[in-house]
Amino acid sequence: MKIATDSAEGIAYLHHYATPHIIHRDVKASNVLLDSNFQARVADFGFAKLIPDGATHVTTKVKGTLGYLAPEYAMLGKASESCDVFSFGIMLLELASGKKPVEKLNPTTKRTITEWALPLARDKKFKEIADPKLNGNFVEDELKRMVLVGLACSQNKPEQRPIMSEVVELLKGESAEKLSNLENDDMFKPEQTCPFQGSSGPDSSDCITEEKSSKADAIEEAVDSSETVPSTR
Repeated sequence: MKIATDSAEGIAYLHHYATPHIIHRDVKASNVLLDSNFQARVADFGFAKLIPDGATHVTTKVKGTLGYLAPEYAMLGKASESCDVFSFGIMLLELASGKKPVEKLNPTTKRTITEWALPLARDKKFKEIADPKLNGNFVEDELKRMVLVGLACSQNKPEQRPIMSEVVELLKGESAEKLSNLENDDMFKPEQTCPFQGSSGPDSSDCITEEKSSKADAIEEAVDSSETVPSTR
C-alpha cells in the first residue's frame, strides 16, 4: 500500500501541481523505483508530455508499453492525464495480484488482467486475486481497496476514471463514503456487462516507440506479431 500511495502521489503531483501539467505516458511497474526504505519514486520521463493550460489532451505519436495503454490513446493518439490513470490502474492490479498485464491462455488467446480480476471483484472473491506469494498474509480491506481502485482506473471510457487526486484519497481510505460509493458502482454489479476489451490483447512487454500511418493497423500488427511497432523513420 505504501508503494501504491507513494507512486499515486507522484503522478498526482505531475497532473495537478506541476506547471504546466505533465503526462508521463509510460506508467508501469518497471518505471516505479524503490529506495532502501521502499519509498516509491516515479521515474523515466522519456515519453512525458506537457499539457498547455486549458487543454484537455494532446494528440501525439503513440509511445508507451502495450498492456498499459489506454484505448483512446492506443487507437487515436489522444494523450491526457486519464491515460496515466489507466496505466496506473493496471499497475495496481499487478501489485495486488502478482500477475502480468496480459497473460497467454493458449497460443491464440490472451487475457488482460482486468478481464481476469473484474469477475472476481464482482463476486467479492478478493482473496483469490491476492498474490499467492503473500501466503494469505495481507490486510483484506487494503487488498480490496487496491483492486477496486485499480479496476476503476482501468475502465475503457476515460470520463469514468477517477482523477489522480481522487485515487490518492481512495487508496489512503480517507473517505469511507467514497469507498462505499466505489464498491457499489454499477461496474461491480454481477449483471454488468464487462466493459473491457476482448481477449486478444497485446503482450505487456511490447513497447511502442513510433506510430505508423494508421495507429489502428500499428496496434493490430503489434498484437499479432508480439513485436515492437517499427519506426516510421
